[in-house]
Amino acid sequence: MPLPVQPVHGEAPVSEFPFAAVVGLTELKTALLLNAIHPRLGGVLISGPRGSAKSTLARALAAILPDDGEGRRPPFVTLPLGASEERLTGSLDLQRVLAEREAAFQPGLLAKAHGGVLYVDEVNLLPDSLVDLLLDVAASGTNVVERDGVSHSHPARFRLIGTMNPDEGELRPQLLDRFGLCLEQHASVSVEERIAIVQQREAFDRDPQGYVARHAEAQAALTQRIRRAQSALPEIVSEAWVYEHIALGCQAAGVEGLRADVTWHRAAQAHAAWRGAAAVAREDLDVVGPWVLAHRRTSPPTQEPVRHPDHNPPPPPPSSGTPSSGTPPASSGPAGPGGGTSGSSGQGQWGAMPPVAQKSVSVPAPSLSDIVAHERGPDGVMVPPMPAARRRGHQRRSYQASPRPDWFATLIANRGRWPWRRLQYRQARIVPPTVHLVLLDTSASTLGRQLLGRAKGLVEQLARQAYAAREQMAVLGFGNDGVTPILLRRRAPKALRERLDSADGGGGTPLRQVVLQAARLIRQWRRQEADLRIRTYLITDGRTRQSLAGLPALGDCLVVDTEQAAVRRGRGETIAEQLGARYCRLPLSAGRSWPGGQA
Repeated sequence: MPLPVQPVHGEAPVSEFPFAAVVGLTELKTALLLNAIHPRLGGVLISGPRGSAKSTLARALAAILPDDGEGRRPPFVTLPLGASEERLTGSLDLQRVLAEREAAFQPGLLAKAHGGVLYVDEVNLLPDSLVDLLLDVAASGTNVVERDGVSHSHPARFRLIGTMNPDEGELRPQLLDRFGLCLEQHASVSVEERIAIVQQREAFDRDPQGYVARHAEAQAALTQRIRRAQSALPEIVSEAWVYEHIALGCQAAGVEGLRADVTWHRAAQAHAAWRGAAAVAREDLDVVGPWVLAHRRTSPPTQEPVRHPDHNPPPPPPSSGTPSSGTPPASSGPAGPGGGTSGSSGQGQWGAMPPVAQKSVSVPAPSLSDIVAHERGPDGVMVPPMPAARRRGHQRRSYQASPRPDWFATLIANRGRWPWRRLQYRQARIVPPTVHLVLLDTSASTLGRQLLGRAKGLVEQLARQAYAAREQMAVLGFGNDGVTPILLRRRAPKALRERLDSADGGGGTPLRQVVLQAARLIRQWRRQEADLRIRTYLITDGRTRQSLAGLPALGDCLVVDTEQAAVRRGRGETIAEQLGARYCRLPLSAGRSWPGGQA
């Protein structure tokens, strides 16, 4: 795909690869154009591997946006991964404080992006708090700052574009839902497209200015068409059957809340305006529907929503001939991110045994405070856990975040005198967040003696304790020769039984696959939050021949052996040793207590 030219933060791209010259990618072009047309669409999330032109199109969009009416070009602002909350939203202007002793607001990236494009590369690697804040502002169009003695608000209406590589991990469902549209790009392209892409890229590299000039007419046509669609958007009519169609589609997809309904309607309006139509038609709903539901769907697609009997959609108008005027068929919608990776190989140790349902069975569960592993101190040495009486509300100094200066409090403490005699600091976060990552064996060997049901009961008990402690949880099931997310990372739910009972058992035991996936998740989470505490629970009967030698360790890990046979054929203790984890066995009855659990 065409390689991007890096712009300067806050400035429009210079000699950017033209939007109209990008080969293929019709769906992605259309989605970005709709995001440019409708100011309340909520942004576009592009999921795809490296080299799939995600960044190229995102940067090229700013060059075809209409100006603000006074000749100013829309800005293109990139949010760097290491940006702080103050850099994003704005903060106290220290220069004015020192020079004039006056508290004033210094605009952040949100203010600079007003009227243009805010681009976030690898959005899944940003801290969740920053993503949540960013999406709040994108939805409201206003940035409100109450910090450092500054009370300020300003308009922040921009086109949000986020990209992510699913190999680096997914966004949490709560954050995914906040993006209006989601498209998944694939790196595979035809031979003809590969040839065309290389040829276009070489032509651009030889003479960037000349190449841009040759596409100026097509770029101007796109700009003019966006301007016309923006003007026509308030006049787009939606008949009653449109709302019924959207409601039935969202209900069939099992989406949570009503954000999908609202976004689907807005996207269909924008698509109708883009086509030059006066009313929303079935074509508009079919084109944008997969992009709205891709990251919100909880039920697999079945049949299409019932069509209103009085609806007879008019034929679509002829194409305008612009490079992005084509609209993709409804059947080409992307699969949503965060879905299962359970591609069955059919060669597991238990063959192609069909999945079998097994419901949760109550079992005795240990207290989370009793199974806390030894923690690593600042010098890398393992130290014993803090006593339970001191653990709540207190944390060792080695886990405290570095304190940051509180400039406004410093001004007050020094009463405006210069030089300052002492600095005031913000209190560092004392207790770092905790995530419980559960790897649940759902292979065919766990179906006997209700082992899978008992393992589910253990996970359910752990979830209840994590919920009470306001901690987070994620659950991956591994069986049927694949790994399937049962619960994506979020605050531990109060009730987990329904999700657990939906995970059927059968097939082989992809132990290496789940360990590798867990290690990738742990790396991603720690890149986002360096002080995050992650506790991993591998719950398995050990009935597999796969070796874990050479695989990355899972940190604070406990292997729970569910095998209950008189003659033990599993390898639970060996697995724990290979992972450097602690080991314990799941009690069969409530009368038995949990062992100490040291490997």
